[in-house]
Amino acid sequence: MEDISPIVSILGIGTAVPAFRMDQADVSQRLAEALREQPHSARWAKRIFRQCGVETRYTCEPNLLEPASGCRYFSSASIEGVPTTAERMATYKKESVPLGLEAARKALSDSGMTASGITHLITVSCTGQFLPGMDAALVQQLGLASTVNRLPLQFLGCAAGLKAINLSRQIVSGTPSAKVLIVCVELCTLHFQPSGDKEALFAASFFGDGASACIVGCAGAGHKGIFQLGGDYSVLMPESADEMVWEVGNYGFHLYLSPNIPRLIGRWLPAVSGHLTAGENRPELWAIHPGGRGIIDAVQDVYGLTDEQVDSSRAVLRRYGNLSSATMLFVLDDMRRRLQDRRSGLASGMAVAFGPGLTAEMTRITYLPSVVGQEQLIGDAR
Repeated sequence: MEDISPIVSILGIGTAVPAFRMDQADVSQRLAEALREQPHSARWAKRIFRQCGVETRYTCEPNLLEPASGCRYFSSASIEGVPTTAERMATYKKESVPLGLEAARKALSDSGMTASGITHLITVSCTGQFLPGMDAALVQQLGLASTVNRLPLQFLGCAAGLKAINLSRQIVSGTPSAKVLIVCVELCTLHFQPSGDKEALFAASFFGDGASACIVGCAGAGHKGIFQLGGDYSVLMPESADEMVWEVGNYGFHLYLSPNIPRLIGRWLPAVSGHLTAGENRPELWAIHPGGRGIIDAVQDVYGLTDEQVDSSRAVLRRYGNLSSATMLFVLDDMRRRLQDRRSGLASGMAVAFGPGLTAEMTRITYLPSVVGQEQLIGDAR
């Protein structure tokens, strides 16, 4: 009897953002006011805010919308009044669960599943932590089984959302009856630093808050508009350990992003991605984690991609900023909407994200407009 491989797929996606929207031009102006005693930093901030590819972002912290004189997160003459890490973690604990719940419920609805069918829960975040964790809160408030297999992925950075998807594919490939719920929540704006240093201003220019979720399981007859998951690959790029650093400080987490990151990606990505693309035509679909405008530019240049092929990544960056681990599902959701709107047929693709290490996380994806039946394997399940 012929062995039929399961169609392991993303069966549903949900996204959510906080209520407070930050206009990039407004934030830039208020930050410049806060830096009026540091004119060089103010000029640099205006330039990077204008050039980073972001127009709007969202935050869970309403104080970030206050005038410069009343914003506790902006640069000031004294450190007194700046939120401590303990305060920021208290806000994270309060705001992360409702946002994760909203995204998870949307993903369940989109997949046509109920909470009782979930066998595994993977929670992802690098912007906060508390115990009992978000995973325990989601089990109780979503009504998941108390025996659900919980797997928190903490402090893995921007690549962690795709890492969770790859881990889920491996779980379902080994246990076809499994249904994995992934919930990513990142509250990046809680870590704005009261500093005029270039590194702090660069990080403040394009990170935003948001949550995303998805269901990974075996597709069957009737599933439509889904992404089948193929082979995956994860690698630490050489000579790059110090290019992306995220450390805990007394006043939030401190992020350092080297300006060399796009150049390193352009240098090493073709070699490492060859493990998934060797001997094949270049994929049509490209879900690139928008870690910044320069990263999208680097991947586009390496593979000679059209503007249309990278438009979902640029659109997410423009509307939401970089949401760390949650961003990849925003990109896939936008891409799926576009494919459905133009009634696309089957299309193969690649999802790629980068994180501290530097880590490159990659996955083959195939858009399936519909699944006829389990006996009919559609797409690339390598």
